[in-house]
Amino acid sequence: MTIPTRVLGRTGVGVSVLGYGAMELRGQLTGRASQLSAPPITDSGAGRLLNELLDAGVNLIDTSIDYGRSEELIGRYLAPRRGEFFLASKCGCSVSVPPDEAMLTPHDYSAANVRAGVEQSLGHLRTDHLDLVQVHLSPSRTEMENEGTLETLESLRAEGKVRFIGMSGTLPNLPDHIAMGVFDVFQIPYSALQPEHGELVSAAADAGAGVLIRGAVARGTASEDKNWTVQPLSSSGPPAQDRWEDAKLDELLEPGVNRHEFILRFTLSHPGVTSAIVGTGKLGHLRSNVEAASRGPLPSDVYEEANRRLGAA
Repeated sequence: MTIPTRVLGRTGVGVSVLGYGAMELRGQLTGRASQLSAPPITDSGAGRLLNELLDAGVNLIDTSIDYGRSEELIGRYLAPRRGEFFLASKCGCSVSVPPDEAMLTPHDYSAANVRAGVEQSLGHLRTDHLDLVQVHLSPSRTEMENEGTLETLESLRAEGKVRFIGMSGTLPNLPDHIAMGVFDVFQIPYSALQPEHGELVSAAADAGAGVLIRGAVARGTASEDKNWTVQPLSSSGPPAQDRWEDAKLDELLEPGVNRHEFILRFTLSHPGVTSAIVGTGKLGHLRSNVEAASRGPLPSDVYEEANRRLGAA
């Protein structure tokens, strides 16, 4: 199996079409954040998974200060292999987030916090540079201008601590982010179960930016083990199972292709997508995702029919 690569927009960097989302390394959370917990994973288990994904050809890793101990674990186990992967993190996250508040603390896009966050990430990740820093949670253009967010990132880039600047964006602010023309990469939610941003994926790619997809398998909700028990993050549409069944997508499954694989390959079929980010803490899931991504996009007629049905459902 060989995972294909695509060029990440104007960065000119080739990245694997399957990226690894390290949010699942955050493990168990407590307090108000407990509903965002991931299945428990040992440190040694995280090390095995991280090294295996590089061995399998996954060369894009996406993490964040918000993801608990994710950055620390990546730094511990992959620092000796730093030259083998493209490393993306986020800014605007609160520095030194307590474990029981992970992903729930208000974000701060001030110059001081953006710089402090990047410096902290560099230390935890045991590296002298981040390939990509993405502004997290889609703040408005006005807020970023008032806070000096982009000027700080540009200064960090001039210092060699950041190579490229991105936006982890959603509606309603994403169209304005694309029009600004300053972001090298966009991370956008998209899948067969969350197609609302499909036109903006195309718009970002047409503007010359690389496009990373989060929610590329809709949190794995269609898999046998989850069986529709979770919903895609940031979803504004109908429940995932209703969307699937209303579009009668089971009719489009080829022999040997399950729902989870179909959703991943649907995401990879969008012509504007560079890489689909999928997170897991389980080696078995990683291996099945690698196998599915290695098969490439869906046949063009199947992808077109799926889009037609989703639009009509």
